[in-house]
Amino acid sequence: FFFLFCIFGIGLIANRADCICLFACLTMKISAAALVTTLLTTPFVVVAWEETCTQFKDIYSDGTDLCERMWADSFEVVDDSNGASGYDMWFFDMNNNPNVEVTRALLGDDAADSDQCHLNYFHKDTASAEDEAMTECHPWKNKACCDSSTVKSPSALNEAYGEGYEWDRCGPMSDACQRFFVMEACLYECEPAAGLFRKYNESQKDIHPEYNEWQLHKMPIKKSFCDSWYTACYNDYFCGKGDYFECQAFFEESQLEKDDDDDDKNVGLIVGVSIAAAVALIGCLFAIFLIQREKSGKPIFAPPAEAAVST
Repeated sequence: FFFLFCIFGIGLIANRADCICLFACLTMKISAAALVTTLLTTPFVVVAWEETCTQFKDIYSDGTDLCERMWADSFEVVDDSNGASGYDMWFFDMNNNPNVEVTRALLGDDAADSDQCHLNYFHKDTASAEDEAMTECHPWKNKACCDSSTVKSPSALNEAYGEGYEWDRCGPMSDACQRFFVMEACLYECEPAAGLFRKYNESQKDIHPEYNEWQLHKMPIKKSFCDSWYTACYNDYFCGKGDYFECQAFFEESQLEKDDDDDDKNVGLIVGVSIAAAVALIGCLFAIFLIQREKSGKPIFAPPAEAAVST
């Protein structure tokens, strides 16, 4: 801008309209450059919850801590090394679900033989066989509380509950770590026994303010499985203090803050663009005015009278 005003000053002293026009043209170019720079340098807002991401090894002390803290009190870890009855989050023989016998040991024959799903989110009312499309959560293919369309892929499971509930909210996970999240998701969506550990029962529907039909409470899970999960995810990252629901709440809060920041930055951007456009327009109009005066024989910057007489 100092350079521009020098050109403008020379034009005034020398009564040169071409200098003034050069000033106007350069003003428009610099204004355009300023506009582009403003657009390119407007910072993108980094989602606030990413700042809370920490490695599993620094969040959880061991596998028991992981399984019991990640979903609040949804799971309770039992030491299966001494024969305690706990559920498997994964198995391989679709004709023999080991969790049926765990239910029989813990809750009796009626519960073990029931087809009721009890949970109510994406779940069926009654467990039934699925078709050949049931490939991701295949252990439950013969008797599932989930529909194959709900559990068709890891990404479908990861994104099913919306923003803030993804397990990879802190960036891509190792394949080994992600696989354990898929197993847990399949257990929750497909295992008939999961609904036997629903946090709230029907008698609480009208009296408990947090009543829902999807949340689990202290479902017994084998310690050996949780320890393997901890080992697989040891160097991967998760958010906050390691609680899924706490992280989601923080995500919503940070999104509101992000929206406010975006509004502030949009105001600044609009002001910057408006100023650049106004400068460019003024320069353009001034140049047109000067040219028109020159063409009409009435230049704004006519030669000094002495110079005109001597010629």
